[in-house]
Amino acid sequence: MVGDMGLPRETVPLSPEHVAELHRKLSDLRHNVNNHLALMVAALELMRRKPDMIDRMLNSLTEQPHKILEEIRKFSEELERTLQITRD
Repeated sequence: MVGDMGLPRETVPLSPEHVAELHRKLSDLRHNVNNHLALMVAALELMRRKPDMIDRMLNSLTEQPHKILEEIRKFSEELERTLQITRD
């Protein structure tokens, strides 16, 4: 049953180095997502205070969700590869 979900059938050993690397990548993900969210908040605040900057800030604002999704995608791929999870 577990194999049907794309999960490994055997135990996946992780060395302390692998765990440390995953932890670093998770920390990077959190940091980068927080940065993108902060840019979104800053863009919205500037749009409120300086309406003449709406076009410029709107471009910045609309780029951030894609960047967040890309960060999550990269981490997910690395995690799935490390844990030998497949997308069946």
